[in-house]
Amino acid sequence: MSSPFVFDVQGLLTSHAETVHRTHHGSAPTRIGGAMVAVEQGAAVTVEATLTPLGGAVMVDATVSAPMTGQCCRCLAPINAEKSFDVNEVFTEPGTITIGGEQAADDDDETDPEEKLIVDESVDMEQSVIDTVVLELPFSPVCADFGQQCDNSPQAAPVADGISGDKDNDLPDPRWAGLEKFR
Repeated sequence: MSSPFVFDVQGLLTSHAETVHRTHHGSAPTRIGGAMVAVEQGAAVTVEATLTPLGGAVMVDATVSAPMTGQCCRCLAPINAEKSFDVNEVFTEPGTITIGGEQAADDDDETDPEEKLIVDESVDMEQSVIDTVVLELPFSPVCADFGQQCDNSPQAAPVADGISGDKDNDLPDPRWAGLEKFR
């Protein structure tokens, strides 16, 4: 299975390379998002990217479009909407980062967690997409966040005690049933 977030940058690492535009279609390799709303694993994803060579690095400007599914935190209605996210990231070849005018030391195998590397002449944007989607999506989504309208009718939302559609709402609370003898 080929990820829509992986781009071949082999031709972009030369000195005479020019900016290229690429579009990838595919399935989301993992679930991307928070607990209440996300791009589900296997959902159709479209990535439109502009890859710009920067010498020993490549800048990727991409727009990721995918269907979002989840649940409204206010009315509990299902949320289904198409959403787009802009992702910008610079990927470098190993050993091309300089610190204070000197090349980074190669003696330690530790890499900066923020450093995105070109591996096998390709870049993988998956973690950058995950970071962007999680930061842009609301933690507690409501219908209005996705251009939908919450159904505010009393029949749409469950009763406050969590029981929906129960017709025995006239019964007294069993904890207070003993007080009936004082009437």
